[in-house]
Amino acid sequence: MVAPRNLAQRSPGPIPVAREVAEQTDVGEVFITSLIRSQLRLAVVVAAGFLLLVAGCGLLLALAPQLHSITVLTVPLPWLVLGAGIYPVTGLCAWLFVRSAARNEARYRDLIGEK
Repeated sequence: MVAPRNLAQRSPGPIPVAREVAEQTDVGEVFITSLIRSQLRLAVVVAAGFLLLVAGCGLLLALAPQLHSITVLTVPLPWLVLGAGIYPVTGLCAWLFVRSAARNEARYRDLIGEK
């Protein structure tokens, strides 16, 4: 005797990762922790790189007093470096951070199966 297919019980199948995250299971917690760690690592790397650049510029200007006498279009070089040189670096660091953070989140969404 054979049971009809529509009466047979189906196995529940694998639980989607998005449901694991929503229900706050151990697996979901691992995925969330992984995303948080990658975002934190990115923030620390970008902040450290930016601080090294700014500190390096300040240190260079402090250790080389002869740079204070150089002028470009009547603007002293230290003012030019700190005023006009740092802002593009700040913008570049911010742009790289946002782009990389969005990439991390897109990878996370792909991992858990969200669109």
